[in-house]
Amino acid sequence: MGTLGRAIYSVGFWIRETGQAIDRLGCRLQGNYYFQEQLSRHRTLMNVFDKAPVVDKDVFIAPSASIIGDVQVGHGSSIWYGCVLRGDVNSISVGSGTNIQDNSLVHVAKSNLSGKVLPTIIGDNVTVGHSAILHGCTIDDEAFVGMGATLLDGVVLEKHAMVAAGALVRQNTKIPTGEVWGGNPAKFLRKLTDEEIAFISQSASNYYNLAQVHAAENAKPFDEIEFEKVLRKKYAKRDEEYDSMLGVVRETPPELILPDNVKAPELQK
Repeated sequence: MGTLGRAIYSVGFWIRETGQAIDRLGCRLQGNYYFQEQLSRHRTLMNVFDKAPVVDKDVFIAPSASIIGDVQVGHGSSIWYGCVLRGDVNSISVGSGTNIQDNSLVHVAKSNLSGKVLPTIIGDNVTVGHSAILHGCTIDDEAFVGMGATLLDGVVLEKHAMVAAGALVRQNTKIPTGEVWGGNPAKFLRKLTDEEIAFISQSASNYYNLAQVHAAENAKPFDEIEFEKVLRKKYAKRDEEYDSMLGVVRETPPELILPDNVKAPELQK
């Protein structure tokens, strides 16, 4: 970075610092009515040196997730709360329609003991369960990684393959199409059924739809959130007026309809 670049960077830094100072002043002036949210220096997208994340505009990234450095995320994917994708010493590629669920970690290796370059490559319509760890591995399209599983350097998970929850897959292991592996260390357990293979695609689709709901909720302005809180409090009992606002028609189940000659019991006071 030359002299001009450093000067521009410094100006940008002080503008941002001034913005935060103005925000704090505005909160004090609002007194008891200001929105109680402390500004955080957490950055969902973060550069490392000259490496910057490239994220499709249709991707849902949860506010508490971190995507750092040389990371690409494709159309319709979702990176959930608490996830970290750190592409500093190598690259991370995430395909389209893939979901990486809460608190998962994706990292890379510059090279392994055999000298292989080890980026992390995740294909299309992949499901990565909560708190999984993926390190310098390759996951093909429509594969499934269970909750809490760990995939170490050089692992290859082929299309329509599954790693069971809590499994530890050792370095350079290749899991073939249509197989379930589990345990510590992970070993072949059985073949996937047709229903389980169909579930992998359905899981990716379900998470795509769920991500749209979370994206819309996260995009709501403060005034709309406060208005909804008032509505929920006012209509907590779900009376007829509330139902009519939502367009809900609640029908009494046939088994609860009393005959004409039977009177409903009186409620005790």
